[in-house]
Amino acid sequence: MRSVDVLIIGSGPAGLAAAIYTGRAMRSTVVCERDYMSTGQIVESDCIDNYPGLPNIEGYELGEKFKAHAQAYGTEFIEDEVIKIEKSANGSFVIKFKSDNLLSVKAIIYAAGASHRKLGIDGEFALRGAGVSYCAVCDGAFFKDKTTVVIGGGDTALGDALLLSKICKQVFVIYRGEKLRAAKSLQNKANDTVNIDIIYNAIPTSFNGDKHLSSISLKNTKTGKTAELNAEGAFIAIGSNPNSQILKGLVELDKSGYVVADETGKTSVSGIFVAGDVRTKALRQVVTAVSDGANAAISAENYINQIIK
Repeated sequence: MRSVDVLIIGSGPAGLAAAIYTGRAMRSTVVCERDYMSTGQIVESDCIDNYPGLPNIEGYELGEKFKAHAQAYGTEFIEDEVIKIEKSANGSFVIKFKSDNLLSVKAIIYAAGASHRKLGIDGEFALRGAGVSYCAVCDGAFFKDKTTVVIGGGDTALGDALLLSKICKQVFVIYRGEKLRAAKSLQNKANDTVNIDIIYNAIPTSFNGDKHLSSISLKNTKTGKTAELNAEGAFIAIGSNPNSQILKGLVELDKSGYVVADETGKTSVSGIFVAGDVRTKALRQVVTAVSDGANAAISAENYINQIIK
């Protein structure tokens, strides 16, 4: 069975930043990614305008820069899926992959991210990055003085709407029920904001447009009547699902399935560290993912130094 110092699970910004740091520390590092040639959700962004020093860069290009940087320090990339993690008596781990390969590692950095919940309606995939977005903080600035919609009724949805109201001409909040789930304080702020309108008892049935979003088809959940709402931007804010299934029963997760850890990346199990969107935290952005990766790598390096006698 082959042995390496660090296994990084996930090849998004958090995992790649961690690989840069472990590589600079001269630790043999393997990055495992189940999706072919992926660099995480960053590839879904046509343009990233809030990463310091690299404004207006395509998500794919930024991801490739991260990957090339990690490769320059000798990082090995494998396309496989981890199906089992076992901790050995000496503090190291045995990893079993879907391919039946085994790997012995001294430390694990888990950076598998989270997946945006999808509506699963017509036009959602085709217009993603062309008017359809899952992140108002990331993409809101591209819709200055335009009409946008936010789909959802929780704190995130109303927070997005309030953010967009400062940028956009008009913001519609589309919610399937009669009563929003967001905190009352957020509801009050939204109701007091003149360019926010809330449409209750409505669900989107399709995103429409040729090369860019032009309108959204809506269906009233009570009457069944349909209508079309013109908008240049749509922000889907119905939550996300952390990709933490393999860690269930192994490390502490919160009630939503996110890995419980602070900025050090230390989990409830010594030798397993977490970074990026799968970690419990308030802000999930490329820049915070990169920060997480650096912190987790330093924590992993300290752990390895402790277990090696």
